Amino acid sequence: MVLLLLGGTSEARALAARLHSDFAIVSSLAGRVPHPALPAGPVRIGGFGGALGLRQWLQDNNIDAVVDATHPYAATITATAAAVCRELGLAHLVLARPAWSPGSATVVPSDQAAAEEVARRGYRQVFLTTGRSGTAAFRGSEAWFLIRAVTAPDTATLPPRHELLLSRGPYDRDGEVALLREHHIDVLVTKNSGGAMTRPKLDAAAELGVAVVMIDRPALPSGVRCVSSVDDAERWVRASQTEGGARWAQ
Repeated sequence: MVLLLLGGTSEARALAARLHSDFAIVSSLAGRVPHPALPAGPVRIGGFGGALGLRQWLQDNNIDAVVDATHPYAATITATAAAVCRELGLAHLVLARPAWSPGSATVVPSDQAAAEEVARRGYRQVFLTTGRSGTAAFRGSEAWFLIRAVTAPDTATLPPRHELLLSRGPYDRDGEVALLREHHIDVLVTKNSGGAMTRPKLDAAAELGVAVVMIDRPALPSGVRCVSSVDDAERWVRASQTEGGARWAQ
């Protein structure tokens, strides 16, 4: 039984660590982050070239099943994998970490809607944590931005007034409180990524009374099987082996 694990998250690394000694697993990383933390077992890095490329790769490598444990906002590969697996009749599972409760945050559907909300509310000091691809919507803003990202965005997408902070979690609440205070932040703009690594920024914002604008997650493709924990994903894979592969079709 050969498994493709679409990864790049801590959940994907944890799942690979649990399964690689018992299964033939290939982990796939998009290759957008320099020096990524690598999972246990074989790893491929780079895109597949769309649906046609993914279909060919799955067939060439005799893949029996796909577990998608990519970032909750990796909507393109998630939709592509779901469609290709459905077409080929391959078992397919999405492992999506639970979303954060938005609490009092203003929830918006997109980067552009977040930029419009910042302008409408007249926020002046913005902590922007939507990643390197999330800055373009704010490039015409008159506010000042503290932009935190793992890799630097294209300079053409940056707002005129900003400071760039290249950093990778996990973070802690004391550090996040100090950061918000130091830069006099009045609004945090974030995606609803979920997980513990970056949750402290929300706790710090709540402690200091800083407003939060939260970009909602993209919807999963219809009909996909989804679990929210590494334990559940591991059970799905192991049960499939125990049952002689019968569950791959479920």
